[in-house]
Amino acid sequence: MNPRSRSGTPVPRLYLLTPPVEDPAAVAGLADALAGTDVAAVLLRLPDADERSLINLVKKVAPAIQHRDAALLLDRRDDIVARSGADGAHLGNVDALVEAMPRLKPKNIAGVGGLATRHDAMTAGEAGADYVMFGDPDDAGHRPSFDAVIDRVGWWAEVFEVPCVAYAARLDEIDALAAVGADFIAVGAAVFDDPRGLKAALAEAAARLDNPRPAP
Repeated sequence: MNPRSRSGTPVPRLYLLTPPVEDPAAVAGLADALAGTDVAAVLLRLPDADERSLINLVKKVAPAIQHRDAALLLDRRDDIVARSGADGAHLGNVDALVEAMPRLKPKNIAGVGGLATRHDAMTAGEAGADYVMFGDPDDAGHRPSFDAVIDRVGWWAEVFEVPCVAYAARLDEIDALAAVGADFIAVGAAVFDDPRGLKAALAEAAARLDNPRPAP
């Protein structure tokens, strides 16, 4: 997961959050949608299942994602990263990150969200997180106000070197999040639930990064 640049100016990359994936066949459509779109990472959300079933599922999914030059991260399942062929894990809070670090480092990516305060974010950075995510919804689907997300992303981008992922609940949030310095823009339901289809929604998200529009 590396930011890109154009003429020396940083350009955020996309970070895709899937719905829970139970059937590896569903990933074929995802891999097709990734073709031609610059996606830095795919965060795979897994169903409730036994460990062996999840490992086998990830092993079937991983090649289709990684073949598109995207890192495959597992949502909160750092315990199966090494055995499944994934590239790393996304942890739900600072405590989970700290606990997972010995299992993930130095080989795999360790990212973290659920950062309720600036102190949480700084603690995550000090613990060695490869990225911090702001604006991600909690388990109940609630997220901070968009103004609060903008404030947090701008603060982090100005002060810290650890990459920042900013979660966009809607496609029209991408422009403002990019403008305040996010290294990556995370999209989930905004593209998976788009009536035009995933490929068209991802194309719009990428276009907004390459040709930013005025924030609404």
